[in-house]
Amino acid sequence: MIFRKIDSERRLPTKESEACGLFGVMNTSGERFGGEMAITAIKNMKVRGNGLGGGFAVYGLYPEYRDYYALHVMFQNRNQEAKRKVDEFLNEHFRIVHDEEIPTDERVPLFSPPLCWRYFVAPRKRPEEEGVPDDEFVVARVMHINCHIEDAYVFSSGKDMGVFKGVGFPEEIAEYFMLDRLYRGYIWTVHSRFPTNTPGWWGGAHPFNILDWTVVHNGEISSYGTNKRFLEMFGYYCTLYTDTEVMAYAVDLLMRRQGLPIEVVARIFAPPMWDLIAHMDGDERRLYTVLRMVYAPLLINGPFTVIVAHHNEMFGLTDRIRLRPITAAARGDFVFLSSEEAAIRAVSPEVDLAWTPSGGEPVVVRLHTRDHLKSVARSI
Repeated sequence: MIFRKIDSERRLPTKESEACGLFGVMNTSGERFGGEMAITAIKNMKVRGNGLGGGFAVYGLYPEYRDYYALHVMFQNRNQEAKRKVDEFLNEHFRIVHDEEIPTDERVPLFSPPLCWRYFVAPRKRPEEEGVPDDEFVVARVMHINCHIEDAYVFSSGKDMGVFKGVGFPEEIAEYFMLDRLYRGYIWTVHSRFPTNTPGWWGGAHPFNILDWTVVHNGEISSYGTNKRFLEMFGYYCTLYTDTEVMAYAVDLLMRRQGLPIEVVARIFAPPMWDLIAHMDGDERRLYTVLRMVYAPLLINGPFTVIVAHHNEMFGLTDRIRLRPITAAARGDFVFLSSEEAAIRAVSPEVDLAWTPSGGEPVVVRLHTRDHLKSVARSI
């Protein structure tokens, strides 16, 4: 393996075929906890990144503003003109109850950090917009900012949750945003990026978010063009120069707007092969035939593993032939999803159960589902 020199103390491989590190931890009783577990776990998988991207999603961190949308916005090159335009746009369409620069530790040496600002907002609708659901209203405004205001990107837009990401190793991003000192949540997901075909830049780091949905991804989505064009028909526009963005929007479309359960969504993203469908019984065969025909443009082609989080739930999913790894484990009220079992053992040396999910089969974790997970694991 060829190594490149980073500095006098650390060396990393130039390429890792299964690179990108994923980790998610949820307390199924809803108890909030700090970010130490997520930070320690992703540091254990440092070889899966190269310092070109890292980030965290945290749920339950803004209890004092839980009823408001928390918009995290980055302004490239600290562009004050872009911020002025965003301020004007948000004041026109929202009631801003509080806004501030996201606290950072400027002593952490990161490459060209943008200005990161957060706004806690409620929709301000015109009479003709009263019938528009709040979530749809917010999605449309997020898309407008990301498409039409240069150097401004909304990278987090949910309630009582937030994304923190950038160019650097994830532990550096955590230190920069002071995650272990300032925030507590009941779900933490984290990603260490090794960019495959897309540039390493602040907006392109994971997690990717829309409303309360966040996605971290390991792999390569070769169906990106088809997925992107399909999502554009529903008002989702990909502007962040990375294939993973389609996953966040597809999850929002299927689960929030169309109300499909994750068990069905998993079969859309990673469906059975046609020859398997042909040998299924009547109702099952009809179901999978319809899913493959109606949602063919949302089939995710290429090797992938994702961890998707939402309020009160987290789930992991691999491609149907499991070209990217994921391990699940549980200890007490904590459930873990990770690219490697070693990362789980780094934060919880003893676990009650651990298993490797089958390809295309989602591992679903929800509040108060600990006993159900135990029975699922026994059956594998």
